[in-house]
Amino acid sequence: MKIALGFIVLIATLASIAHASDPSPLQDFCVAVNDSMAAVFVNGKICKNPNQVVAEDFFFPGLNKPGNTSNPLGSRVTLVNVDKLPGLNTLGISLARLDFAPYGLNPPHTHPRATEILVVIKGTLYVGFVTSNPADPTQKNKLFTKYLYPGDVFVFPQGLIHFQFNVGNENALAFAGLSSQNPGVITIANAVFGSDPPISPDVLTKAFQVEKNVIDYLQAQFWMNNS
Repeated sequence: MKIALGFIVLIATLASIAHASDPSPLQDFCVAVNDSMAAVFVNGKICKNPNQVVAEDFFFPGLNKPGNTSNPLGSRVTLVNVDKLPGLNTLGISLARLDFAPYGLNPPHTHPRATEILVVIKGTLYVGFVTSNPADPTQKNKLFTKYLYPGDVFVFPQGLIHFQFNVGNENALAFAGLSSQNPGVITIANAVFGSDPPISPDVLTKAFQVEKNVIDYLQAQFWMNNS
């Protein structure tokens, strides 16, 4: 496991490169402080006084521990972003551990601010993403899929809908590097059918070309996040 963690940290570092989606840092570091009560909002996090920065600001323990997959999706994403690791502020990178029960799913979702690079450590994952805005408007959005095995790596471009599905009858494990300190996540089904307040059924019945009772049923379901 130590080798696996070291490997994914290397992958995550490569994912940041010079073209990370977050602004480039203008100093050695800008350790985030808790700005939840701040009167001023900034695009990122407020910097801690450099004289008060300690090694623990760059440290996060526990990614060796499996996430709890006992939920309807059968998956758990443990994200290490700037909210959990203050030293990530302005560095344009974050990390996630993905645990899957047998036939567990990380459902279709997007990261609006990050490209994701995934490496499989254990099990077999069926993964894919869908393109947007085809060059030929008469063509449908294209689906790219692949079966991944331990040691395999796959990239999901920034902002595109993608998923990971454990097709095996054993637990699966993967790690992902993301090119943002706060990549964000929009889970498609949750956002469309579980928003608060709900999207008007008139909008959804027309968008999905189904009867209103179908939309009513979907909006009545319990939509959960797996992170």
